[in-house]
Amino acid sequence: MQIFLWIVIFLATFSVMEFMAWFTHKYVMHGFLWSLHKDHHHKDHDSWFERNDAFFIFYAVVSMSLFYAGSTGWWYGWALGFGILAYGIAYFLVHDIFIHQRFKMFRKANNWYAKGVRRAHKIHHKHLGKKDGECFGMLFVPFKYFKKS
Repeated sequence: MQIFLWIVIFLATFSVMEFMAWFTHKYVMHGFLWSLHKDHHHKDHDSWFERNDAFFIFYAVVSMSLFYAGSTGWWYGWALGFGILAYGIAYFLVHDIFIHQRFKMFRKANNWYAKGVRRAHKIHHKHLGKKDGECFGMLFVPFKYFKKS
């Protein structure tokens, strides 16, 4: 029974992280911490790293803290920590590698999901300012981006 509950918590955490990514992107990154996210939209830097990468560090610290809690007897800390870690890995693969090509991988991915996610992100980056943005999610984007154009 405990392993079943662990898996449910892990999957729920992974799913909730998509909402957290959307919320953080829309209200924090395009809000009061725009100064950290702006370089991701403007590419006005020469470094491979962006100030925007600081958001990864926040969620990594949360995940590691939950691993620590799990190691001290709060057993579902492991499920929560791994759910956040798994979402972070998925986000990195989709956003940083697949979409922004930080590493030259997955360039030939051309199925309906890949096209929709790419299209949604392109529309998001069309807006260079912190206002008037759209499509703040990452793994689950509105169906309109999957339609043939």
